[in-house]
Order: sequence, then structure tokens, then C-alpha cells
Amino acid sequence: MNFVLACKDRQDAFTLDVLEVPQGSGSGFILDTEGHIVTNYHVIHGASDLRVTLADQSTYEAKVVGYDQDKDVAVLRIDVPKDKLRPIPIGVSADLLVGQKVFAIGNPASKYSAIFGLKREISSAATGRPIQDVIQTDAALNPVNSGGPLLDSSGNLIGINSAIYSPSGASSGVGFSIPVDAVGGIVAQLVKYGKVTRPILGIKFAPDQSVEQLRVSEVLVLAPEGPAGKAGLLSTKRAAYGRLILGDIITSVNGKKVTNGSDLYRILDTSKVGDKGLIVSSFR
Repeated sequence: MNFVLACKDRQDAFTLDVLEVPQGSGSGFILDTEGHIVTNYHVIHGASDLRVTLADQSTYEAKVVGYDQDKDVAVLRIDVPKDKLRPIPIGVSADLLVGQKVFAIGNPASKYSAIFGLKREISSAATGRPIQDVIQTDAALNPVNSGGPLLDSSGNLIGINSAIYSPSGASSGVGFSIPVDAVGGIVAQLVKYGKVTRPILGIKFAPDQSVEQLRVSEVLVLAPEGPAGKAGLLSTKRAAYGRLILGDIITSVNGKKVTNGSDLYRILDTSKVGDKGLIVSSFR
């Protein structure tokens, strides 16, 4: 387990000295013997200084390798002897079952719990983009548990603890973890390239709530840009006297039905940049 401390600089109004103020903290885990640490993006967001404390309480300055705001994942790197690094074994999240016993590790405490639900959806705190297929547990997590690993009974990584929800505002609610199968490719790109590239259609679409009011059950195109514009998708606009003229409505992509924005994101997340033959079905 790793404790991640994020700090940012603040200038004293009277002395003009630059002070280092703790901004937040969270958890993380060792990915490999190269010193890569995985945590949540929201743990490090806005920080000017990062420190990672290992299990033996030794602390190291950390540098940001890359991050993905949409999936709330970040990769750090610390310069430390390899014999002090014990990478976590990577498991599989595709075959998880409701009721399965899991272990949520983090700072200040770890929680033994069970899987409460699968294929849940939460939103990225940074961008609002949906994160699908999230694991829901009954672990009573604290905010500083964010970024810690979710392990199966064999000690293999099956998810990254990312968010908690509690009606009372306390940490006694349910926990959510991003499945390892969903973040494996993201982390690999961050380590190799320092960023993540994912395909886009190049459209702005109406929020699901607005579409429901218009009695439309698919994705309404507001403004096509880039590839979508070149492909001829039409935008939604207002005519004289304010009358709304609906643009194209996306009904499926590559034969997969689209009923809302989450469906569209899910299909795009399974595609790669450069893939050809993307078929978007729509009507107007």
C-alpha cells in the first residue's frame, strides 16, 4: 500500500514566502519495478508537489507520468531501489460475481467486504464523462482510500477504489471501484506515452434529460465537428421565430444500438484511434 500526499504552493500575503500546503491525500499501489504508482486523478489534481510513502514509511518525491481525467486514473513515478518495490499481481474483473468476497486496501485502513453490484456507472469528477462497468462494494471507505487497490481473495488486483457514496455524507455508504479490465489499457498507454488517446466522433450531443423532454430515445446531435461534420451529420438549430429543428439522431454504431450518451461512450471506448469502417446509423 502507498500513501500519496498532494501539496500545492501558496504565497504568504505578508512575508511573500512560498509555503507548501497539504491539499489532499489518497492511496495507490505499485505497478512495476520501475517505480510506477497508480492512483486516482482526483487525488493529484492541482498539486504542485507529490510524495509517496511506502509500507516501510519511507517517503519519496513523485512525478506525474500521465493521467486520464475521463476515467479518473493517474500514474506517478518514484525513484527508488527495485528491491523496495513489490508490484501488485494483476487479476481479472470480467468473471467477478455478486457476493464475492473482496478486500479494499487504502490509507488509513483496509476493508474486508463483498461485491454488492456489477456494471454500475459513475461520472468522472473532472469531466463528467461516464465510467461504465464499475464494481460496487459495501466497503465503508474514507476519501483517502481513493486510488487504493481492490483485491480478490487471492490478493490479485481487480479494481481501483475511486469513489464513495453515502446519503448521510459519512463514509458508511457503498464504495465504487473501476474494474482492472477497464483501466489496464489506459495505464499501459500512460506508462508508454504519458497520455491516453481514444476515438471520438466529433460531436456535441444533447443531455439525456433534454432528449427525454423532446420524446427522443437516442442521441441527438447538437453540433457536428471534425469527422462527424465531414461525414455529413446535421446539427440541431433554431429557425425563424425560435422553432427548434432537430438534427441527426444517432440510433446505432457498428450495428450496436444506442439509446443514450452512455451507450455511445461505451461503444467508442471499445474502439481504437485509426479504426476504419465505423458505421453510424441515424435519422433526421
